[in-house]
Amino acid sequence: MSHPSVQTLDPAEVARLLAQGEILLIDVREPAEFAVERIPGALLLPLSTFDATLLPADGPRRVVFHCAGGKRSLTAAERRLAAGAASATHLGGGLQAWKAAGLPLITTDPATGLPR
Repeated sequence: MSHPSVQTLDPAEVARLLAQGEILLIDVREPAEFAVERIPGALLLPLSTFDATLLPADGPRRVVFHCAGGKRSLTAAERRLAAGAASATHLGGGLQAWKAAGLPLITTDPATGLPR
């Protein structure tokens, strides 16, 4: 029996799957980071309070994690596997790679909380 491993997707693939409604994108950064900038459609579940057992099993939509640079999302994916999931996926390079690819982003002014 093979050991499940973490799958890494590039920003373009994540954007395509998100647009098609095929993934549930989970942002594992902290609330202050999420408040300043986030990927449209991503849900916040900070790694600091993360419980992989509370996530839905992959069904019609696959769970994909992301963070700022890829390290925390990899940790979240590994925790998902450790909790018994058959697979786990994350966005390689995180939000930095997403921004470098010129993909949509919601940004907010930290002082006012209003969109930029």
